[in-house]
Amino acid sequence: NAHSLCCQDWSLLFCSLQHFLLFLSVRFSYMRMKYLFISWLVVFIGSWIIYVQYSTYTELCRGHDCKKIICDKYKTGVIDGSACSSLCAKETLYFGKCLSTKPNNQMYLGIWGNLQGVIKCQMEETIHLDLGTELEPRKEIVLFDKPTRGTTVQKFKEMVYGLFKRKLGEQGNLSELVNLILSVADGNKDGRVSLPEAKSAWALLQLNEFLLMVILQDKEHTPKLMGFCGDLYVMERVAYTSLYGISLPWILELFIPSSFRRSMDQWFTPSWPRKAKIAIGLLEFVEDIFHGPYGNFLMCDTSAKNLGYNDKYDLKMVDMRKIVPEINLKELFKNRHCESDLDCVYGTDCRTLCDQSKMKCTTEIIQPNLAKVCQLLKDYLLRGAPSEIREELEKQLYSCIALKVTANQMEMEHSLILNNLKTLLWKKISHTNDS
Repeated sequence: NAHSLCCQDWSLLFCSLQHFLLFLSVRFSYMRMKYLFISWLVVFIGSWIIYVQYSTYTELCRGHDCKKIICDKYKTGVIDGSACSSLCAKETLYFGKCLSTKPNNQMYLGIWGNLQGVIKCQMEETIHLDLGTELEPRKEIVLFDKPTRGTTVQKFKEMVYGLFKRKLGEQGNLSELVNLILSVADGNKDGRVSLPEAKSAWALLQLNEFLLMVILQDKEHTPKLMGFCGDLYVMERVAYTSLYGISLPWILELFIPSSFRRSMDQWFTPSWPRKAKIAIGLLEFVEDIFHGPYGNFLMCDTSAKNLGYNDKYDLKMVDMRKIVPEINLKELFKNRHCESDLDCVYGTDCRTLCDQSKMKCTTEIIQPNLAKVCQLLKDYLLRGAPSEIREELEKQLYSCIALKVTANQMEMEHSLILNNLKTLLWKKISHTNDS
């Protein structure tokens, strides 16, 4: 009996050990399968991200094609400009890091000898469109078909004058602007504008950003034009390319919630006195384009990514492609069909109302530049603002945001609010190192 009991004990122990080993093998198999699945998933997602990023890069970054098109035109004598020789012959101007966000608007960090700039180049060819449909017609820019051979300098001046009259309206000093354009077009500074130089200048004048750079070339907050070739141009590089001083790879932007991104932006802002100095610069830029010497320009995309600042915390515009002449924009809206106010928008911030009786957009822009800029600056300036001016600053900003184009005495209110804001900010920082 003792022997049989002992056998039973050993059988039980052996069965327990078998069950335990079976459990371990099943558990191990499960864990192995789980980690195998996780590893496969990580590899799959990683491969997908690399593929998408590569596909997006090859679509967005076409600098080689851009350079080839421009240099082919230059070498055949079709176009010329101050940057052509460096880009195509001497090769002292070359494309660096790709900054493009759209395939048809190529943007690169440019290295020109010892200088750094930003190269911008237009790519896509589309059907020629008049002002009633699009603000920047493309076909004639790509083909460089104007002015034609045999065109005199006087005739070219008349062409440029007519273009400005359509874009900027009747201005008494348009002749001065024409002469300014001719001096810029003379890329080799030999005292005359050749036909290839004229073709490049005509192509560039279709672009709002180039025109604005020429008009505001002496203003502090406009990036300087460094050179051009065809419709490719090189502009001053801005050290910090967002108000918030932080930019993330596009793939990370997809996974970051907008509310968290807004909070994160605020973490990386400069100190408040430096933010105040940047804000003063933005208000001064609004002054520069509000009923300036060649009419009123409207900011149709006031997002933080279009604004930057240098190492001294002076505001610099990074992208001015959506800053357009008011007359030009009114022409765009004049015959646009609409069913609701949502159909009457250009860019992200230039809006008019839909006239339901005519099913046409009205031509009066609802918000002036200053109101849109104050909306952008509200959270930027109020966070960390000194307690002694916070209440007054908030009051001024909300008065600014409420400003409407249709208000009585709008221009007087515009000037008063803008000057009050600048004065309030400047008084607070004028005796600090940041001033």
